[in-house]
Amino acid sequence: MPIFHKISLRPEVENYLKQSFLNKEVVSASSKQEAERKFEALLIRLAHPPSFTTVRVNTHLASVEYVRDLLLEELQKFRGLRVPVLQHPTLPDVLLIPVTGPRRNIERRQCEVIVGAQCGNAVLRGAHVYVPGIVSASKFMKAGDVISVYSDIKGKCKKGAKEFDGTKVFLGNGISELSRKDIFNGIPDLKGIGIRMTEPIYLSPSFDNVLPSYLFLQNLPSAVVAHVLNPQPGEKILDLCAAPGGKTTHIAALMQDQGEVIALDKVLNKVEKLKQNASLLGLHSIRAFCFDATKALKLGVIDGTEGTPPFLPESFDRILLDAPCSGMGQRPNMACTWTLKEVTSYQPLQRKLLNVAVRLLKPGGVLVYSTCTVTLAENEEQVAWALTTFPCLQLQPQEPQIGGEGMMGAGLAPEQLKLLQRFDPSVVPLQDMDTDCLSDAKKEDMIWLANKDCIGFFIAKFIKYKSTEEKVSWK
Repeated sequence: MPIFHKISLRPEVENYLKQSFLNKEVVSASSKQEAERKFEALLIRLAHPPSFTTVRVNTHLASVEYVRDLLLEELQKFRGLRVPVLQHPTLPDVLLIPVTGPRRNIERRQCEVIVGAQCGNAVLRGAHVYVPGIVSASKFMKAGDVISVYSDIKGKCKKGAKEFDGTKVFLGNGISELSRKDIFNGIPDLKGIGIRMTEPIYLSPSFDNVLPSYLFLQNLPSAVVAHVLNPQPGEKILDLCAAPGGKTTHIAALMQDQGEVIALDKVLNKVEKLKQNASLLGLHSIRAFCFDATKALKLGVIDGTEGTPPFLPESFDRILLDAPCSGMGQRPNMACTWTLKEVTSYQPLQRKLLNVAVRLLKPGGVLVYSTCTVTLAENEEQVAWALTTFPCLQLQPQEPQIGGEGMMGAGLAPEQLKLLQRFDPSVVPLQDMDTDCLSDAKKEDMIWLANKDCIGFFIAKFIKYKSTEEKVSWK
């Protein structure tokens, strides 16, 4: 039984999504009633966290077995948490930690803190409450008080308010590290932990500074992407939209840090963070640039730019385009205030990036396109567009194949849909998980659940089987 309501969306956004999930092809293949049931199930799943926390082991520095043992020791320090740590059988560098919850009998306290929706989502994935995320605190809150933490999912609470009667969702209890006066004293760079969560509704370990050279916190489908790309030692790889670097560093590790991984992002502080992550993980094959990926194709001869963007056509063996997207597959997400214009604004940008990627890819090279959204327009429709616009592209089977096949509605043939991976959390019922249930569970059942109950995500893999250096016309 869900503990939260379905994700709150603007009516026009919910209707737009519903039309996609109840398109003619989908309805004719099952029924309108079944399509509606799946869509409502998806909206509910999006408001809840996945059943597992996923971490990727940096196999460049240590073995999975060694890091797993270290992680079990760390989890013992986390409120004596006794849960299994499972190595994924198909993704050998991925470890799975079950999330316990929801815990429905936590006593609510009189003293309250209201946090922003983004902060609230992080708390549901195991984070403590950091000061910048605190919007409101009870009038007499002192350091050391036991506090009930709520999420302002609709963004209506005023900063510094002493009480809030609007829509709020209970996230659990914690202990205040600071008084109300400390939090709202006007110091702009106050950043540390404000509330240390002691009784969260969902019990998931905080990975803040936990084995930072050995572990990277990453959603399961995101860890699948680099394996699908299948980079080889000595190759030249491009990650077009790379920050914060989870997939970039994964690519470098799978290449045994031999070769060259070029990472682009147009936000400077994100690029700096990516460089820090690469250094922390001991990876030296990554070269990161602050650069607009839509301009990464060198259109003429530019002196003195060898090895830096923009790049000559057909320069890369493999390219990952983890495209900017509406993010409508992220979990948990109890409310999205975006307008329909915002949600639908990404398709033209994705097509610009696909054009650049195809032109930069060598003949015989591999292009992987991925998003963390569930919309048809950003996923299957983009695949259909790419296959029509670039006759040099062919869809390829993916290994590993963990997600389901693509969604109908974009005009792709059944055999093409089977070559795609769509991770759809609506396919599995919401789970209540406690320590008793974990002790009785079979490993294969837990792996199956981890594969299904994850974020919404999409992956397509193409091969470019001939040159594109004749002019390409696209709209």
